[in-house]
Amino acid sequence: MSTNPEKAVSYVLSKYVTEYMDKDVLMLNLKTLTREAATMLRNYETDDIVVVDEKKFPVGIVTDEDILSKVSDASVYAESTTLEQIMSKPLITINEKSTLQDALHIMRDNNVRKLPVVSKKNQVLGMILQSTIANIIRNATATTPRLLSPPVKAVLGNLGFVLQFAGVLLLVPAVIATLLEDTVTASGIYLTTVLLLVTGFFLNSYGEKSSLNLQQASILVFSSLFLLSLFGTIPYLYVFPSDETNVEVFANAFFSSAAGFTTGGISLFDEPEKLTQSFTFFRSYTQLVGGMSFIYLVITAFYPESKLQAMRGFISGKTLHMKELFLTITVIFAIYIVIVAFLLYLFGERNIIDNFSLAMSTLSTGGFTPTSTILEGLLWQEHIVLMGAMILGALPFTFHYAFVRKKFLSPKLGKEVLAYFAILGGATLLFAAISGLDPMQSAFYSVSASSTAGLQIESLAGLSGGAHTILIILMFIGGCGFSTAGGLKIFRLFHLKDIKSFISKVGRSKLTSQNKKEIISTLIILALFPTISAITGAHLAAIENVPYQDAFFEAAGIITTGGLSAGVIDNGTDPATMIVLGFLMIFGRLEIIAIIYIFVPKLS
Repeated sequence: MSTNPEKAVSYVLSKYVTEYMDKDVLMLNLKTLTREAATMLRNYETDDIVVVDEKKFPVGIVTDEDILSKVSDASVYAESTTLEQIMSKPLITINEKSTLQDALHIMRDNNVRKLPVVSKKNQVLGMILQSTIANIIRNATATTPRLLSPPVKAVLGNLGFVLQFAGVLLLVPAVIATLLEDTVTASGIYLTTVLLLVTGFFLNSYGEKSSLNLQQASILVFSSLFLLSLFGTIPYLYVFPSDETNVEVFANAFFSSAAGFTTGGISLFDEPEKLTQSFTFFRSYTQLVGGMSFIYLVITAFYPESKLQAMRGFISGKTLHMKELFLTITVIFAIYIVIVAFLLYLFGERNIIDNFSLAMSTLSTGGFTPTSTILEGLLWQEHIVLMGAMILGALPFTFHYAFVRKKFLSPKLGKEVLAYFAILGGATLLFAAISGLDPMQSAFYSVSASSTAGLQIESLAGLSGGAHTILIILMFIGGCGFSTAGGLKIFRLFHLKDIKSFISKVGRSKLTSQNKKEIISTLIILALFPTISAITGAHLAAIENVPYQDAFFEAAGIITTGGLSAGVIDNGTDPATMIVLGFLMIFGRLEIIAIIYIFVPKLS
């Protein structure tokens, strides 16, 4: 199974007990007579009975030896003895989301050789045996090594599922383009869909969908965003100017596709109004898919709740019920999109397709706009609607979930939301004071930066250094954890409160290993965001011959997926730079932390 026996054993022990349990379990009511139970044991050709109560909940276990030893006692009247009188209790069980490693630990601690596997509703699903686990370990070390190691197969299997899932999702803009009779856009999207489905099928053939550790999950997330951006270039290849070279067309298409799936939102189209409605819908839709991606990317890893709590690099909140959360948030955001689109239509009387495109772009904190003029001359009501949508996108998914599951909103999550509004409010007042813009514009750009949505009416190259600095800081901080927004994320700022203890040798000894990892990760990201922006800004200033201030602002908008632009890059930027910038948006969407986990797994 693997060229390394230890890795092979570690891999199989990370499997869920449900994959290897015996599903044929004899369950009898606790009032069942022992003589009837003995007959059932013989007929079922098994040697144990799980005893259940009236609610079908397991309460004990009886083996054939129990019946023989206890009923044979002269003091026990066999004809009236029930299973309740001879069963062993309390019953030691194991949850369906536990691993084989967990099962071995429970068996060792309780000196048992088998465990009933129960669901979260305490229903018996099967029985996992110590002998079964022993055989699995024996086979793992004896199997001839394969070309792909188990961890690689696990990543490929989950990656295949992600690509297939994305392929199905992209059928929506494909159908819209078909209904609008835009054959060019429809052809590009359908081709992308087919390639995603086929590639996902082949990856599933070579891999297997199983649980991953955090390093492998980071590889999965990066690979998913890269391949989505790569395949997403196809529709863009149909619409970019034909007078460019093939390399330039591909580089610009890759950059634009990455700007969609990473919610970067920087557009290379000088006159977006010339794009078809179906294509602008596709662009906004990719942002929605990218913004919501971390939900299903995590779900595909099939983490038990205990492992989800450790994924602080991707999730803010420690009590996540992922499948329920995924379904609920999908419905909630669909409702948000409809409401925002309706309000925009009500106040602006624009085309309904453009309204839905703008609604998806704002809620996903993406920043693509349907046309270059759609944000000009907005009524104050429309400004409020768009700002509200951007803020909703910057709040944690668990915050939205709290609307229907109030107990889900933990105090720590509430503090994160309050901190976000406090930072946004203070920055807005300061920006309004020094930017020279009117209050509505000041609030709009502050929200656009803090949510990393990047919506803007015109180039921000003319702002003062102080105004640029405020917007840059807001993009660096970003929104709340586990949201569609980018940036450092608010919850990581809370880690800095322990920085004094971390610096002190005595204080550091009092911190848990998890707290130390969180502080180190925060400090690394806090250093890398401005460092990468500074280096990228210096390069852009040199090749585009623009002031460094504008180039740094542009670079900050890229690495944070903030999307606010000073108009530095365009179709004429050299292809190599555009491809690198596309990767920087992917790194930024991963908050850089996933890349760190890949190469420094100890931090995970």
